Amino acid sequence: MKKKPGFELRDVCGEKLIIAHGLQNLDFSKMINLNETAAFIWEQLPEDAPFETDELVEALLGEYDVEREVALHDVKALLAQWKEVGLIED
Repeated sequence: MKKKPGFELRDVCGEKLIIAHGLQNLDFSKMINLNETAAFIWEQLPEDAPFETDELVEALLGEYDVEREVALHDVKALLAQWKEVGLIED
């Protein structure tokens, strides 16, 4: 998978939001509000390179006290949501 270009994480009044910019995202009509953990995972995504789910799970395990199975489940669920709304692509 790969992060779709044109989205960036911003801190707006203490809230973590993914904001669309650029012409390729002109029809993007949502701002995505992220909790602390989701924002951490977004920050782990490389800008212009593919990534693997396992890399994100390892990063999560290094940052938070969570069991591997829970981290894997949560990362997969989050990536599925992001793919559905067009933030990441295959």
